[in-house]
Amino acid sequence: MWMDLMEKEKKAKRAKKRPGKPGLMRRLVSSIQTKIALIFMLLLLATIEIIGAYFTRQMEQTSIDNFQTTIQLQTIVTDQLTNQLVKNGKSADRKMNQIITDYSNDAISEIQVVDSKNVIRAVSNLNDKNRVGQLSNNGDIREVINTGQQKTLVTSTQKGSFMVQIVPLTSGTNIVGAVYVKASMADVFNNLRNVSMMFLTASLLAVVVAAIASMFISRAITRPIEELRQQAIQVADGDYSTQVKIYSNDELGQLGAAFNTLSAKIERSNEQSESERRRLDSVLSHMTDGVIATDRHGNVSIMNQMAQDFLNIKADDAINRPISQVLGLGEEYTSQDLISNQSDMQVTVNAGTDDEMILHASFTLIKRVTGFVSGAVCVLHDVTEQIKNEDEQRQFVSNVSHELRTPLTSVRAYIEALNEGAWKDPEIAPQFLEVTQKETERMIRMVNDLLVLSRMDRGATKLEPEWVNFTDFVGHLLNRFDMIVEHDQGEAQSDTKEYAIKRDLGNQALWVEIDTDQMMRVIDNIMNNAIKYSPDGGTITVRLTQNQILLSISDQGLGIPRKDLGKIFDRFYRADKARSRAQGGTGLGLAIAKEIVTAHGGRIWADSREGHGSTFYISLPYEPMDEEDEWDEV
Repeated sequence: MWMDLMEKEKKAKRAKKRPGKPGLMRRLVSSIQTKIALIFMLLLLATIEIIGAYFTRQMEQTSIDNFQTTIQLQTIVTDQLTNQLVKNGKSADRKMNQIITDYSNDAISEIQVVDSKNVIRAVSNLNDKNRVGQLSNNGDIREVINTGQQKTLVTSTQKGSFMVQIVPLTSGTNIVGAVYVKASMADVFNNLRNVSMMFLTASLLAVVVAAIASMFISRAITRPIEELRQQAIQVADGDYSTQVKIYSNDELGQLGAAFNTLSAKIERSNEQSESERRRLDSVLSHMTDGVIATDRHGNVSIMNQMAQDFLNIKADDAINRPISQVLGLGEEYTSQDLISNQSDMQVTVNAGTDDEMILHASFTLIKRVTGFVSGAVCVLHDVTEQIKNEDEQRQFVSNVSHELRTPLTSVRAYIEALNEGAWKDPEIAPQFLEVTQKETERMIRMVNDLLVLSRMDRGATKLEPEWVNFTDFVGHLLNRFDMIVEHDQGEAQSDTKEYAIKRDLGNQALWVEIDTDQMMRVIDNIMNNAIKYSPDGGTITVRLTQNQILLSISDQGLGIPRKDLGKIFDRFYRADKARSRAQGGTGLGLAIAKEIVTAHGGRIWADSREGHGSTFYISLPYEPMDEEDEWDEV
């Protein structure tokens, strides 16, 4: 039981500490293996991108520079054009058209020759022949003619990207014109695009290869860690049967070896703790006292079976509840007060009922080595019988004192009266002496009954059993009471009570081993009570159940109140004290009868209703005897 509670508490703590199982995406993102792979791929991708950007930029610049060099007119061509511009005239124009038309370069799409007056003198494109002799509206050409500085620029149109190169033509120190060269850069950009695609493809392939490699590498790193995690979970659940596999002698391998050593030590420590816990559980389970343990806040954490039986509460219902509530102390005490004061107290359970129980509660603090109070232990001891015995002893002494004081007071009063001269009165003196004698006899009977009870309590009274036919035994006793009735009726005494005894004993011989003197005392006491409390002319019914020893004696008296029925066998207890004392009873007869019947291994009890008489039952152990036993007995 104790072990089960501890295991429940440990599992509850582990369940609180252990997080819930995350989703698949969250597990992938939070996995170290995935993180290592992602970091490796991102670093590789960043490196490739940086190198690619630098390489692409350099290749683009180099391609543009090379293309610019490729489309640049040779010096001989520019010199020829310069000479023709200096000559001027139509023949010079034809010569310049022929020069630029014959110039072979697939990249160049258009060449124009413009003189210093911004007049177009020659074009390479036959579709633009009509522009010869017209002014050029190109501001860049005018700028080059004016400044004498070569200008190169890249333009983009719907037809594509073009490089424009404008070169001034000089004769000596004079600028005689400029050559406008326009070349398509489609091939250049196509080459750059192809190279970029190849680089991108290579980069993606490298990333895929790197991802595969990183997964293997990260798996090699994280597999020991994952096995460590699984082993840690198993250890937390109490499974020490497996060991972490050591793959290498690196830091992870050393960590795995250290964890295996730690797991073995934890297993040994847990076995020792379990052994001690089982021993403690066995001790607590077999304790006759209840034990309740609390935390430092005064809430119940552990409760043994005896405490559950005492308080009539299950451990599951008491755990985590304040101990003051579990003990039923109400608001009079708080759990902190009980722990801090550590005072002993009495706790009453089922107060006012037949199952009332009085418990003695003592508290002890649970302290750590540092002195920190981590809880308390409450030990419950059943003192119901002890308190009851003390109360009975006090009540017994009080009853004896009262019962003896009453007749002693009467005797003293009558003796004082006689001593003062009443003995000289021939009428009063005999009455006073008779009363004194009766009270003295009453006290003697009481003392004798007390001595009998005392010997029974000390076990000094020994039964002297003998085999008797209980049917005949009861019949002989009833015959004696019949003779008493006939004798009283024959003498016609005025103070005697008439009664009739109705027998229902049967003819079966019920052999039982009893002490006849003691059992006669029991039946005499019950019969005398039936006669005392029956009305004049009443009937007393005596029945003996066949096949068992169950004797019942019923009267037609006033009966016993229901509230007093369970106490009539207590010493000195009387349902009607005044009437009982007037009848001359000591209040000890039924108590003696109960002790005698109990000593025989039997039971005595009563059933009664007010106004309908009472019935007393005596049950004795009985084993039927066969014919051979009866013959042997004879």
